[in-house]
Amino acid sequence: MDTNIEKKADQATPAAAQPAAPKPAAPKSAPAPSYNLTVSVSPHVHSAESTRSIMLDVLIALMPALIGACFFFGMRALTLTAVSAAGCVFFEWVYRKAMKLDCTVGDCSAIVTGVLLAFVCPVTTPYWTILIGDAFAILLVKQLFGGIGQNFMNPALAARAFMFSWAVIMTTWVVPGTAVSVFGANADATTAATALSYMHTGALPDGISLSSLFTGFAGGCLGETSAMLLLIGGVYLVLRKVISPRIPLVYIATVAVLTFLFPQGNDRLVWMGYQLFGGGLMLGAIFMATDYVTSPVTKNGQLIYAIGCGLITVFIRYFGSYAEGVSYSILLMNACVFLFDKLGRPQRFGVLKTKKEGER
Repeated sequence: MDTNIEKKADQATPAAAQPAAPKPAAPKSAPAPSYNLTVSVSPHVHSAESTRSIMLDVLIALMPALIGACFFFGMRALTLTAVSAAGCVFFEWVYRKAMKLDCTVGDCSAIVTGVLLAFVCPVTTPYWTILIGDAFAILLVKQLFGGIGQNFMNPALAARAFMFSWAVIMTTWVVPGTAVSVFGANADATTAATALSYMHTGALPDGISLSSLFTGFAGGCLGETSAMLLLIGGVYLVLRKVISPRIPLVYIATVAVLTFLFPQGNDRLVWMGYQLFGGGLMLGAIFMATDYVTSPVTKNGQLIYAIGCGLITVFIRYFGSYAEGVSYSILLMNACVFLFDKLGRPQRFGVLKTKKEGER
């Protein structure tokens, strides 16, 4: 019996001792890709645009009006603009150097401020006066608040308001075509009232046609006389997508509607045309009110801002002691930009408005 068991064990041993069939090899997976990750702070979306490129576009848009000013008032317009731009660059460089900060002169924002300040001054403005305005614009309004992007009001317009400390200088208007000395006094230059000075009394300008106001053959500040040339610059900025047409169009439309509805006894269309082309409305609406830093970023906020600029402009022209209200309207609205952005803030997508207690 033991022999049979051993035989059975011997017969079973070879079968149990046979090795198991090899498993098929797993397919080789592709090597994991290697990533070179760079950790950086925002913003993470970049554009080819820069502060310098935007400011250069603004300067290009201002060139038609500057060339027109040289044609209407002579080379004094060019030298005054150059002195103003150089003064702003100098004061910005001195401040940044004295405070041991990075030099920001290369972004060309100081040049734009200087050109715009010259544009809102009479061509006979003394050089020392424009340099004082440059210092006020750059040192007090811009740099003391932290530099570009931090100022709460337009530096050029704030400097213009400050320069009215010399009221006679800032309200002496030269007739286009009058010889103006590049250096020295211009006491003998032929002066005349502007179109807005006439309209401030409720009368249409005497001897100044609408076509003269549109093309620039009328007295006024250096860069505001030709609405046509300013509109050309505005179209350039819109095509280059430097500015949105929302603020200029709403601003100008508000002034147009109010002056059409309240013509002060004159022909509605004629009165509206003089109000639109006279003074600094085009310059302010296109180049001042659209300043990135001192204007709202929300769409609804921009609408409120532009309507407010138009309302205050007309109110000052009609009821103020000064005939022009563009500068002061923009400055007042600059101070309220934070409120307009808060009022115009869009509701976040997917977020329901929470109801207060007691509301149904």
